[in-house]
Amino acid sequence: MGSEADMTGPLLAGGSGAAPAVEAEVVPPWREQLTVRGIVVSAILGVLFCLITHKLNLTVGIIPSLNVAAGLLGYFLVRTWTAALERFGIVSKPFTKQENTVIQTCVVACYGLAFSGGFGSYMLAMDQKTYELIGTDYPGNRAVDVKNPSLSWMIGFMFVVSFLGLFSLVALRKVMVIDYKLTYPSGTATAMLINSFHTTSGAELAEKQVSCLGKYLSISFIWNCFKWFFSGVGDSCGFDNFPSLGLAAFKNTFYFDFSPTYIGCGLICPHIVNCSTLLGAIISWGFLWPYISTKAGEWYPAGLGSNDFKGLYGYKVFISVSVILGDGIYNLIKIIYATIKEIMNARSKQGRLPLVRVEDDDETSNLSSEEKLLNDVFVKDSIPPWLAGSGYVGLAAISTATVPMMFPQLKWYLVLSAYVVAPLLAFCNSYGTGLTDWNLASTYGKIGLFIFASWVGQHGGVIAGLAACGVMMSIVSTAADLMQDFKTGYLTLSSPRSMFVSQLIGTALGCVIAPLTFWLYWTAFDIGNPDGMFKAPYAVIFREMSILGVEGFSALPQHCLAICSFFFFVAIAINLLRDVTPDSVSKFIPLPMAMAVPFYIGAYFAIDMFVGTVILFVWEKINRKESEDFSGAVASGLICGDGIWSVPSAILSIMRIDPPMCMYFKPSLA
Repeated sequence: MGSEADMTGPLLAGGSGAAPAVEAEVVPPWREQLTVRGIVVSAILGVLFCLITHKLNLTVGIIPSLNVAAGLLGYFLVRTWTAALERFGIVSKPFTKQENTVIQTCVVACYGLAFSGGFGSYMLAMDQKTYELIGTDYPGNRAVDVKNPSLSWMIGFMFVVSFLGLFSLVALRKVMVIDYKLTYPSGTATAMLINSFHTTSGAELAEKQVSCLGKYLSISFIWNCFKWFFSGVGDSCGFDNFPSLGLAAFKNTFYFDFSPTYIGCGLICPHIVNCSTLLGAIISWGFLWPYISTKAGEWYPAGLGSNDFKGLYGYKVFISVSVILGDGIYNLIKIIYATIKEIMNARSKQGRLPLVRVEDDDETSNLSSEEKLLNDVFVKDSIPPWLAGSGYVGLAAISTATVPMMFPQLKWYLVLSAYVVAPLLAFCNSYGTGLTDWNLASTYGKIGLFIFASWVGQHGGVIAGLAACGVMMSIVSTAADLMQDFKTGYLTLSSPRSMFVSQLIGTALGCVIAPLTFWLYWTAFDIGNPDGMFKAPYAVIFREMSILGVEGFSALPQHCLAICSFFFFVAIAINLLRDVTPDSVSKFIPLPMAMAVPFYIGAYFAIDMFVGTVILFVWEKINRKESEDFSGAVASGLICGDGIWSVPSAILSIMRIDPPMCMYFKPSLA
């Protein structure tokens, strides 16, 4: 979960099944792949996707891969652009698949910062509201460990930490893509889609997909507009609080809340992810929390508030953290082991890591002409290793000097030590993403959080741990996104140089757009209210983990440590079971990371996502080809329409224009 729960799954994969068409193809120079219209389109889509990512981050923390949606919408906007100019008799440059790829890369780099920037996790964990929510008298939760969001320091922090990940692994792009032949499933799916757009038959399918996306985007937007009129004032009105399964189930968060975004996520995420989420909701809200609530007055004081960490709320947070950490640590160890094993195999075969040479002569002769062209284009416009090395060192020096100015608790030598080990972690994360399509940036960030929080100790350890988490997350997440996009560029004959420049432009855009779009939510909505729509669940979780790193386990409620230990090892055992059983069995074993999310948030979004997966399952049974071609477009439309509605909704909230009606449900009186 690159995400917090970053659930990735190829959108529209298999929609065309087209392999890269490279015969007698003229590849434009790298400078021609970068265009002004491409940058403008990237900025527009960057705003939209940042809004979507923020909404998901601040509500449930599950963020599906939007790479393919970026490629599809980039194609749609540029085609609309060129068609409009043609009506005025203006002839524009041909729209190539390389330009399409560069746009997609720029958009991913931009909206990726909405996740790795920690606007729903570590950055928000520093604010006053999260401090008060945990409790002013809570052990280790100190008033001095507060830093409220502001545009100035957020944008500055983004600029000084976000570019290092781009330089950390760029020299190893050939190792990852050509030598190791890592699949990067989302990147490959995006490349297949972009390649299909720029063929005759593929263009026809693309037009249908764009039309489908537009239709469901409109439906989603209109539906959200309709819902707004009944949502009243406060957080208990409207379709978002519709007791569709009855009032008793509603009290335990089991209800369908008519959210197009979560239904779209259900259409995108694999079936096992959606089913795991629902299973986690049933275990926690169906059995575990009702049982622990019966122990009020025995395990914890009775009569506590619903958000008091000394009571049931503390169990919810810490148990969900234990499952997330168990899953993350297991996968981290597994990927590090696989990485070391592959490196040793490469050394035994070649004596050294292949950094420059494409292939040995014998291997080259066995390559197809198609693969030779892909390899030649990919290594032609190389990025000098000295540039990557000097860029990383220079940016690390700047960041080491400036980050302590923003966070005095995080001393310069702590920042420097983070940058020394970050490239190794970035390599592990990029390699793991290439194998599994799972970006574990948040796991690496949590490990950094614990280490630095305990290193600094009680005098500033909470803020230091959260800030160090941001430094680590930014590097490892950006590096994985870069390699994912390099894989897309490799399969679409795009120049690595144009891809790298596009990443730099997209990152610069994201450093401004991500904080600005977050500020729209921050000023318009009640962010962090556990009873509201934008709960920001990971803000509380990250602050608690930082406090735990400083204080140890003394702050846990009674029996909480034992229960947390049980779920921690259960998460490891489930992952181990998934790895040792045959594929025919393991595909039915749930994912602990997905199960952990509803433990804290609630069951309602799991029901929405399960509705999405049921729709997709039935669609696949009725017409698999149609579902493969259009399910991603339907999902993207539902998610994008909901994201676009966030803008007028926020404007109405800022202008203090309230909905005219409140639809509310209560038991009928005898």
